[in-house]
Amino acid sequence: MDKKYELTEDTITCCGRTLHRVRAIKSFGGVQAGELGGYIENEDNLSQGGNAWVCGNARVYGNARVYGNAQVYGNARVYGDAQVYDSARVYGNARVYDSAWVYGGAQ
Repeated sequence: MDKKYELTEDTITCCGRTLHRVRAIKSFGGVQAGELGGYIENEDNLSQGGNAWVCGNARVYGNARVYGNAQVYGNARVYGDAQVYDSARVYGNARVYDSAWVYGGAQ
């Protein structure tokens, strides 16, 4: 599978973990190639497939996953074993954590 984003050298520390800002390396969904996104701990947090994206000051870390066409943005945090998928949106100051699942058209 072709990669749609890469981890940059722009990092922050969150809860003792190093998170990397992501950069789109190709256009997909509403994201343009070269666009900077939010912060993830590693590539397991954000799928390289679909139109899933993390942007703004959003952070995804731990065993959390964002995939499908899901979007995480604003100051939202997704962590622990949480999953955000399908066409779900997590935004603002929302926190999704532990074993929570946000999916379908949920916002």
